[in-house]
Amino acid sequence: MNFIQRCSTAKLVWVMVVSVMAVSGCGGGGSGGAAVVTPPAPNPGTGTTPTAPAWVAGQFPAEDSLKNFCAAPRTGIDPYSNQAFPDKTGTAAHEKMWLRSWSNRTYLWYRELSDLNPASYTTPEYFSLLRTTAKTASGSDKDNFHFSENTADYLQQTQAGVESGYGINWKFVETKPPREVLIAYTEPTSPAVAQNLGRGAKLLEVDGVDFVNDNTQAGVDKINAGLFPEKAGESHQFTFVNPQGVRTTYTLISADIPTSAVQNVKVLNTPAGRVGYLQFNSHIANAQPQLISAIDQFNSNNINELVVDLRYNGGGLLALASQFAYMVAGPNVIQGRTFEKTMFNDKYPTTDPVTGNTLQAMPFYSRGIDYQAGQFTSQNLPNVSLGRIFVLTTDNTCSASEAFINGLRGVDMEVVLIGSTTCGKPYGFYPTDNCGTTYFTIQFSGVNAKGFGDFADGFKPTPAPQFTADVKGCAVPDDLTKPLGDSNEQMLSAALYYMSNNGCPVQSQTLASMLAESTKAAPRQDGLAIRSRDPRHEAVILENKLHQQVLPLQSEQP
Repeated sequence: MNFIQRCSTAKLVWVMVVSVMAVSGCGGGGSGGAAVVTPPAPNPGTGTTPTAPAWVAGQFPAEDSLKNFCAAPRTGIDPYSNQAFPDKTGTAAHEKMWLRSWSNRTYLWYRELSDLNPASYTTPEYFSLLRTTAKTASGSDKDNFHFSENTADYLQQTQAGVESGYGINWKFVETKPPREVLIAYTEPTSPAVAQNLGRGAKLLEVDGVDFVNDNTQAGVDKINAGLFPEKAGESHQFTFVNPQGVRTTYTLISADIPTSAVQNVKVLNTPAGRVGYLQFNSHIANAQPQLISAIDQFNSNNINELVVDLRYNGGGLLALASQFAYMVAGPNVIQGRTFEKTMFNDKYPTTDPVTGNTLQAMPFYSRGIDYQAGQFTSQNLPNVSLGRIFVLTTDNTCSASEAFINGLRGVDMEVVLIGSTTCGKPYGFYPTDNCGTTYFTIQFSGVNAKGFGDFADGFKPTPAPQFTADVKGCAVPDDLTKPLGDSNEQMLSAALYYMSNNGCPVQSQTLASMLAESTKAAPRQDGLAIRSRDPRHEAVILENKLHQQVLPLQSEQP
């Protein structure tokens, strides 16, 4: 099975713990008739270290002549594949030249890469330069999703579905003094829940260090060590003040926390009728039965409307997004149209450059999927067959979550956004392991049945949409004073109001202004910052880093 990534995991200042199935690189030569230079193979009998090919501008050695030639080759058996590591004796030059050839062949915007001599850079430095420097219409980086991770950590995270931590999903408001970090939500079976820590609690101290104001390197190091434990079993003290103003100190012991992808499934009795609500946090495989169960519950309660809370959903399995979109819309809305079409760079107009498969559009999947085996099951998915859906969003709503929105809009289903502009990631990649590092470089974009995929600046909720990336809805800030799923929480409350009045509540205009002003605030340049991520992509802080599978089947025939 081949795996490709659709999640909001940009390179962080701190080392994130993420995981994915490794994808072996395909061989490939240069483009445009450039000469191909192949280095000599190593002599397995003598262990001789081969010499890497010299850099020549415009010439790109074949990837398979460079891949897995490592400066520090791994030995033994890979515990995830149960196969011997593929590493061979090589040099850092091999690793950098492989990155160069691989990027030139598969990077979506390969024409915008500078062909730099890798000899002047370390391997991480060189990879960081193999990305476009172009900007979007809003002035943001065109490529916000270029990063690498330790392969062993990455595999452990995705394979196990757990992460060492406290089960707290943080909301970073400000990372420099005076800092502000709050709890966005917690995992149900976690140390945080065991001590009644919940949404909206503001962090004041970490292991005795003033979290808000400390501006010493020693203090910041101590804060980071407490916030981001490296392993299970670490004990740290945290002082919080809850939304009611009560200050409490807790001792939390880090643990491997399973992710609960779907939470707070409920049916609300409202003036608009029965409204289904669910909090959907991540597009991972174990969400499939939870989503099916939720749809069954909604059907048994004969709901009239549906609210899907994607405010913290950073992406994951595109196939799951397709399945859920089918469960929401049903066959009468979909009418055989496609969910998403994948587009690679102009070297591969009809072929996937990694798998070699002919490109086919992904349909709306109407059957269950065995994600381990990579095949359909005999289960027909339930559906609520609604004409519209309300989606709660923030800038943490990313990738596969945006594909869900885009796919439904592509078949003319009415999507109403409540919240703030999504992160803007119509792109994806095949995470590729080489020499113990998994690399993520943008390799494709996705478009819906109408051919639209231009939302690099995110989907924006607005009462009067005028542009394709502007979506009908209301701008409302994230309300951390109320539990998720509470009908009085501002986003959900605005959605319920809209259902009965076909418009935004009056107070949302003030809230929208506040939201716009908060996004204009200049980043602080003074003081020491704690570890954080790009503010556009906070969705995966201390959460599973998700992946998308491209199944070896595009039709649903057995």
